[in-house]
Amino acid sequence: MPKVSVIIPAYNAMTYLPKTLESVLRQTFTDFEVFIINDGSSDNIVEWALQIVDPRVKLISQPNQGVSVARNTGITQAQGEYIAFLDADDLWQPTKLEKQVRCLEDNPAVGLVYTWTDFIDESDQPTGVSIVSHAEGNVWEQIVVRDMISTGSSPMIRRECFASVGVFDANISIGEDRDMWSRIAAHYPFAVVKESLTLYRRHSRNTTKNSKKIVHQLRQVIEKSFYSAPLELLYLRNQSYGWMNFFAAWSALLDENNYKDAINYRRQAILHYPQIRYTFIYLRLSLAIAIIRWFGSQTYEEVRGLTRTLRRLILGAAT
Repeated sequence: MPKVSVIIPAYNAMTYLPKTLESVLRQTFTDFEVFIINDGSSDNIVEWALQIVDPRVKLISQPNQGVSVARNTGITQAQGEYIAFLDADDLWQPTKLEKQVRCLEDNPAVGLVYTWTDFIDESDQPTGVSIVSHAEGNVWEQIVVRDMISTGSSPMIRRECFASVGVFDANISIGEDRDMWSRIAAHYPFAVVKESLTLYRRHSRNTTKNSKKIVHQLRQVIEKSFYSAPLELLYLRNQSYGWMNFFAAWSALLDENNYKDAINYRRQAILHYPQIRYTFIYLRLSLAIAIIRWFGSQTYEEVRGLTRTLRRLILGAAT
């Protein structure tokens, strides 16, 4: 039996899927199987898959039912002791599986190990955005407030976790991974590999580029997470809604170029969680809203590009 089962849900994903699979096959850890779940695609994924010669890779086709059902199909087929999910447009650095397997082997109580994540664009270039967290151990309180994992392509999970907490909720299309991680966190400690080994791709077809859909779906996730929470932890729900609105504001601003909606979401964030206004990233959001409101999105992109260049120069000089 393979040690790791890699599950890649795919729906009309041929723009990036070949490169995504290549990042798996380049892993330094090689004891794995790969299930590509063709979720009712209308592209040439079947013909492409017939040309794959690596026996570790298998294509499973099903009618379109959404990412949660596609992942669940992979879970039912998986033989590995550990399961890693990879979205069909994301990439892994070559040592990701090796370091996560080592972490789980060295820490038998840990149910899930995640990595840091760098954002890339449609051309594989870094955007300058990273998801970095040091949260380990009992992380339920952190993850129900503000998902520090951020992407479904980051974690590796012990297969036994799904027997304990169930599979992905098919009724959730955005935040389904956050729902799963919080359910696992209620029963198992987490660990983190403190390296950017996951590359999350931002492009025009990302499902997280619709602020209204984000708010609608994440509200469902938040209410589900707190439904059976102890009374003494219910105060965290307001914090969770605060951060939900905060990230919806960023989505409205950068993905939809709608600073008016961003201002409304920012106001809701403060109403739910007033302390959020004292964070550095809240200051960044407010500055971005002001620049786009008065000077336009092109000026903001120019300012952001200059900031990235200066950051790279400063970091380069420091090393």
